Amino acid sequence: MKAAVLTEFGAPLVIQELPTPTPADDEVLIQLEACGVCHSDLHIIDGDLPAFRGAAKPQLIPGHEAVGRIVAKGKSVSHLEIGQRVGVAWLYQSCGVCEQCREGNENLCRKGVVTGLMVDGGYAEFMRAKASHALPVPDALSSQEAAPLFCAGVTVYRALKNAGTAPGQRVAVFGVGGLGHLAIQIAKAMGAEVIGFDVSPDKLALATELGAARALDATDADALKGVAKAGGVHVAVVTSAAKAAFDSAMVVLRPTGTLAVVGLPAQPLTFAALQLVGREIRVIGSAVGTRDDLRAVLDLAAAGKVRCRTEAQPLDQVNQVLDRMRGGGIYGRVVLRYGE
Repeated sequence: MKAAVLTEFGAPLVIQELPTPTPADDEVLIQLEACGVCHSDLHIIDGDLPAFRGAAKPQLIPGHEAVGRIVAKGKSVSHLEIGQRVGVAWLYQSCGVCEQCREGNENLCRKGVVTGLMVDGGYAEFMRAKASHALPVPDALSSQEAAPLFCAGVTVYRALKNAGTAPGQRVAVFGVGGLGHLAIQIAKAMGAEVIGFDVSPDKLALATELGAARALDATDADALKGVAKAGGVHVAVVTSAAKAAFDSAMVVLRPTGTLAVVGLPAQPLTFAALQLVGREIRVIGSAVGTRDDLRAVLDLAAAGKVRCRTEAQPLDQVNQVLDRMRGGGIYGRVVLRYGE
């Protein structure tokens, strides 16, 4: 099979011919049709986050937004069938017995295994997956549409859910990229009024097209203050990796508002204690999502309430796609396509 392999941090991926893997008793073998390219992949490939760098397996195949059809399965797999279309997310496997798993937070499993980091992922024509964590894809969605929902979609869904987003609330989304453009749609589906913030005119136009009530320049101090003076937002979801976006988000939050941290800036986030105490601001982190979260996102998408803007590229163009991502030149999500 053809695969894009990480042989050295910070170096281009190498397209190689590798043996097609064989599934274990509790696994399925998937012939991939699509795999989204996520900013977390870029962090893994560049080795710029110590936690990812230390966890990456040697000769890694990245990718954790993978969708395809089952072509083989282990002898203990009974709930999935050959030919069935499934997707594989960031969470490759969870233990099911630790406190986090028992509390419904399997995305925080202490023994969790990460797809495209600790085990090979979807930048390949075939991949193995745990049958327990390979989720069926609704027929209403194409593989290209569905793939980014397995990370980008579920990540912002959980962030909005954990922040307590409710109908009638005001939600600010900072960064209208691969995650942010989905966050706008999901927040609207939850009944919120959405304000999109970005520094790119094209991305602000996209926010408006997706139904944001307003689309504002995140660097415009007057615009930020205007939102605050008008009452502020109940929830600010920051999908951007720029530290300045978090500083801007703090300005627009109303008293008792919630800042949801999704983007991963290289610098530490810093907030004055008085900013938090004086307005009783909550700051929450949100890590990808559970299988139940993912099922909810797939249902929203199948109902036509969420649609990922995608662009297809062949596997051998993956390094060019990553370069575009480094330069901030991707709108929506690039999806690697196979077999066409």
